[in-house]
Amino acid sequence: MDWAQSELPSPVVRDDEVTVAARRRRKKVAFPSPGSGSPVISTVTPARPLLRNTPASLFRQAVTPRVPDVSSILAPGGRTPRYTHTPRNALSSLNLDDSDWTNSMYTSPVSGLENTSFFREDMGNLSSALLKEDDPGEAAAASLFPEFLGAFLKHSSSAVFELLDDYQALCQDKVGEFSVVLRAGQNSKTAGVRWLLQQENCTWRLITSLYRDRVQLALEDDLMTDMVVSNLVVDWLESIAKDQIGDFSDNIEYYAKNVCWENTLHALKMRRKSGTTFTVPLVTELDPDAPLRQQRPLADLDREDDARLLKNLFTLIRAGMTEEAQRLCKRCGQAWRAATLEGWKLYHDPNMTSGGIELQPVEGNPQRGIWKACCWRMAEEEQLNRYERAIYASLSGNLKPLLAVCESWEDCVWAYFRVMVDSLVEKDLMSSGMAHHEVETLPREYLEANWTMEKVFEELQASESKRVLEETREHYHVIQKFVILGDLDGLLEEFSDWLTASKPLPSHLLRFMTHLVLFFRSLGLALKVKFTLKQTDLVASYVGQLPADLAISQYAAFLETVTQPELRPRCLQLAIEAGLDVSAVTKLVVETVRETDDTEFTHHSQTLETGTTKEDQRKIDVIDWLLYDPAHRAESLKQSNAIMRNFLALQKHDAAKAVFSKVPEDSMREICSQWSGISQTTPLPAEDENAIREHLCIRAYLEAHEAFTDWFRHSSSAPQKPAPAPEAKFTERVANEMREKEYQASLSAWSCRLDALTEDVKERIYNVLLFVDGGWMVDNRQDSEPDSERSHQMAALRSLCLPRLSLLLLSVLQSSSRHQEALRLADIISSDQHCLYQVFSKEELRRFLQKLRESSLALLDRGVDPLGYELQP
Repeated sequence: MDWAQSELPSPVVRDDEVTVAARRRRKKVAFPSPGSGSPVISTVTPARPLLRNTPASLFRQAVTPRVPDVSSILAPGGRTPRYTHTPRNALSSLNLDDSDWTNSMYTSPVSGLENTSFFREDMGNLSSALLKEDDPGEAAAASLFPEFLGAFLKHSSSAVFELLDDYQALCQDKVGEFSVVLRAGQNSKTAGVRWLLQQENCTWRLITSLYRDRVQLALEDDLMTDMVVSNLVVDWLESIAKDQIGDFSDNIEYYAKNVCWENTLHALKMRRKSGTTFTVPLVTELDPDAPLRQQRPLADLDREDDARLLKNLFTLIRAGMTEEAQRLCKRCGQAWRAATLEGWKLYHDPNMTSGGIELQPVEGNPQRGIWKACCWRMAEEEQLNRYERAIYASLSGNLKPLLAVCESWEDCVWAYFRVMVDSLVEKDLMSSGMAHHEVETLPREYLEANWTMEKVFEELQASESKRVLEETREHYHVIQKFVILGDLDGLLEEFSDWLTASKPLPSHLLRFMTHLVLFFRSLGLALKVKFTLKQTDLVASYVGQLPADLAISQYAAFLETVTQPELRPRCLQLAIEAGLDVSAVTKLVVETVRETDDTEFTHHSQTLETGTTKEDQRKIDVIDWLLYDPAHRAESLKQSNAIMRNFLALQKHDAAKAVFSKVPEDSMREICSQWSGISQTTPLPAEDENAIREHLCIRAYLEAHEAFTDWFRHSSSAPQKPAPAPEAKFTERVANEMREKEYQASLSAWSCRLDALTEDVKERIYNVLLFVDGGWMVDNRQDSEPDSERSHQMAALRSLCLPRLSLLLLSVLQSSSRHQEALRLADIISSDQHCLYQVFSKEELRRFLQKLRESSLALLDRGVDPLGYELQP
């Protein structure tokens, strides 16, 4: 039968005598969908009264708390009241994994409410300058970085939960400011930042709730059970939903105030009065079970009102507002429905134990087991409205009908944890012997369910809802999951993965992660995680809170990213103010960059790219970190030597010269002066003295190479002899003579300059080959700390550079026809005083002797002996 057609009065035009509500002007009703909000915390829910005292504390992380005086962390009087400050307005989900994450937000149904408390009305107006910003949300939220740091520095290490309250208040105030911006015009970036801050606020509240209990129960030497954690999670999720609803009584009105199904009642009265019949059969009785029992519908308007009522009742229960849901039922004339929401209370008769004469009221439901079984069956009844089924499913622990109306990640987590709490409560009752006769009526699937928190999140990751799956991967939901599980090691692994991913994290998420780690450290938990927050003025203060070794490595990693020269002195000053070991930090920065893509020392015979690359320039510039403070001159000399050793091995002479030019000329004098101020009797430390000698060795080599470069450039630019023109005329002969004279003058000047350069090259190369006190790249002091890598590099440079310089000098002398001097070079190489022959390979010696042979032949051609001496008769 088609019940869609009815002869009842129109749902829009009603008779005046129906009811007062019918005569009232029909008002548009807006109410948030129960599945579209993001959760928060609640009042008492049906499973809660059994948990008067939280039984235990459970730290799931691998590390154990090391809190010297944890009791000082808690407020006086034990556990402080939870959720004293709750945020308003949690937008729906946002996919932070997408590059355009500010545009991938789910639209919150709360945004359509009229006259709601979704926006804080008492928020002061933002300045007009803020509204003119291209990204007003980001501009408004920028102040959170110094504000969070200020809050962190203001509180002592024992006032961690007061600090968390401040974090929540800062986030909440900033979210309120965004309402002004969004009213002025939609801005996706502003909405995205607001969503981040709302999620952060919710997460801070979850952490405050769980760890306040965990710390308190750790003092009581108790074990925190899954029931306690699950109960807190349910409270947290319900409070979020409660904040989304706002002032329920101001947002909802119903047609009927005292009469249930007034339109059906009116239709039945009219039919009895007129004796007419209707083509659409309505129920003939108005008891609560009539529609289901008679398989007949209510009047259209009553069905609409019932559907809206049931949806809003579930929304109230979703927000933990069971008492408000009961009041709404009574106000709508459905007191019987309010009674069905009351049956979860345990039966208790105080008269059985009091022994008093005066009777006391009895509490709870003596037939609670029957009531719960009925709720389960009603949740399974497919003919009922899906929200009505979900209401009774939440009361009986029936998961499937409850999930059917859950749309978001928060809703699904609430459903699972609500069912888990219900199951754990029943098991606790059974183990205590209080409910063995009641649970027999519940189905086997309920009794055999073995829910754990880990299993809940596994189920969520296998959800059939695309939206829930996407929200499961959102950063804040991942953080909330690990916080609930107490798995801090897993949380920090996630942090590490996020920080090493190619996509950068939102800056506010980084700020939250930083302060979360600092909070865990305040509780005495040993944690390690790397952060790269790009707020220059804040990093030093944050890092200063870490253990010394970790602080040095983290701040050094940050300084590697500071490429602007003008920011570097400021970063070092902030490090000093934060109490960091600046010397150790800058040394680590230079060593890290220096060792990046470190190439093995190779032989010069191999073809290499000798130009200065971008990475080379980075190594050149990094030495600046050690030059701001004269006290670091010794270290700057050692590090610059190490960088130049690498460049010389790769024949990157220009790069080596660039590093050399950065070292202040007064470095050696400054090092000696600083040491004399410390000790006027003992010599310089061996490491410093050897570093100074190595610096002089490198300077001698670079000067020799530069001298050869100048000689080679000049020798390649000899003046060209002019070609004589035909001498047919006198003027042409004169011109030829003039050009010849000019050429001879240029040739003479060129030859003189070449001789001078040859002498300079010879002197400077000999300065390297005959370097004083033991030889080039040989330490004088052997009492320094062993450094095998440095020793290997210096020995390798002797083998790489000295043969090459010898061959270059030989080429210069032969090109200048100084063959006798070239042969004398053989005496120096073979001398046991310098032992230079030891650095030559066999191939290099063969080449050297081959070139010496050429000089001997040239001398023989001049009529002298092979060594350049006059032949004896």
